Amino acid sequence: MIKSTKVAPMENLAFLSATQLLKKLKSREISAVALLEHFLDRVERLNPDINAVVVLDRRNALRRAEKADQALAKGEDWGPLHGLPITVKESIAVAGMPHTGGSCERKHVVPGHHADVVQSLIDAGAVVFGKTNIPRFGMDFQSYNEVYGQTNNPWDLRLTPGGSSGGAAAAIAAGMSGLEIGSDIGGSIRIPAHFCGIFAHKPTFNIVPLRGHIPFPALISERNGGTGADIVVIGPLARSAKDIEQVISLMARPGKTDRTAWRIELPPPRKSALKEYKIGLWLNDPASPVDSRVGSRIQTFVDDLSKLAPNIADRRPDVDFSKSHDVYVGLSAALNGSTVSREVFDKLCLQKTKLDGSSGDARSRFIRGATQSHRQWILMHNDRMQLQRQWTAFFKDFDALLMPVAPVAAFPHDHRPFYDRHVSVNGQDVPYVDALYSWAGLSGVAYLPATVVPVGLTSTGLPVGIQIVGPYLEDRTTIHLATLIEDAMGGFVPPALP
Repeated sequence: MIKSTKVAPMENLAFLSATQLLKKLKSREISAVALLEHFLDRVERLNPDINAVVVLDRRNALRRAEKADQALAKGEDWGPLHGLPITVKESIAVAGMPHTGGSCERKHVVPGHHADVVQSLIDAGAVVFGKTNIPRFGMDFQSYNEVYGQTNNPWDLRLTPGGSSGGAAAAIAAGMSGLEIGSDIGGSIRIPAHFCGIFAHKPTFNIVPLRGHIPFPALISERNGGTGADIVVIGPLARSAKDIEQVISLMARPGKTDRTAWRIELPPPRKSALKEYKIGLWLNDPASPVDSRVGSRIQTFVDDLSKLAPNIADRRPDVDFSKSHDVYVGLSAALNGSTVSREVFDKLCLQKTKLDGSSGDARSRFIRGATQSHRQWILMHNDRMQLQRQWTAFFKDFDALLMPVAPVAAFPHDHRPFYDRHVSVNGQDVPYVDALYSWAGLSGVAYLPATVVPVGLTSTGLPVGIQIVGPYLEDRTTIHLATLIEDAMGGFVPPALP
């Protein structure tokens, strides 16, 4: 077990927030080349054990960092991320770097252009020096694949950092990158952030372009820059909420094909001070009980927060957890089913004919969802719209809602067949898929923004996060609330590393 300890002064540089690093870069207290080399040195030293950064482009990154320093010396400013070294989830295209999706059949794929979101960050001055690990095609809550192997949690190498943005979260927690970009359909940004003790943000659906993200079909990825894929989003992972606050304006924009006609302008935060925010709580539910080790850490955090934010109440939207979960599973399965080959789809259709009509296990629900008719999808989408109305009604009275990210903390690596896995919740084995999809799907299916804040460690020394869910398109409210909590109560704490 790795426990958190203070780090040496030089190592503190790697654990600074992107916002702090940018101040040092722009004041020329440190050069872009020196900062990049510092991260590269840490990757060389720490990554063999963690295996978070699986692709490096050292030469081109150093060349761009040199140009960033030269530009700054001449008084030129490339933008808000000028000279900042960052990494990107492997499933998001970066020109000149492998784009395998963790699949051997794509080992030869090297795109010639950046994903829209990567281009936006590069245009703002970022230096992309590597890519981070994922599960095969992003379809797991752990991060291992046949191309790059297994990523380990920097808090305890025996445990998973989560998935599918597991390499991203591990790289940020281990101080191997300044900022990360991941993606989320069922907690793929939020669960790794929770498991690794960092900040992260799942944006409102349809505000960050998906073009260049796999495994979604090419034509879907072109529509509105890819945001037509349903539920899935791209968002940042960082060591501070202030980093997310800065980068969201760079990411939230129409896809390339739509920029001639419209733009996105997110509304400002609802309130200005922590004491002004009215915050609801949904900390447990019989439909998906939270493990006591996670729940007690969250409750302690909420108790401490209530001393600073008096307008906290045990109130939640009028949403039936189980019904919402069923809608989420059905719609996400339909999306994932669209990504498989015709051969695999035909096999799923055959398996569907053999299902017991009453079977409600996770595998059966996926098969039904992946092969559903368009009529069935429309009816389920109507159920989603009812859920959205219920959330909207709640946010008329409350500014945000606090809820768990997942019912468990990081757990040991488990490579058994997907539907054979379980996680332990309060000493009981719970199906892997149901447990880990459950809390993440509530906001995902309703297209709502959610910001993850680290809230401390369990009694066994593992990180715990909480998600701040906000109104549709009001990302700045959840991010702002996260920054206020960070300022008042603290935030990221680095793991001790050899």
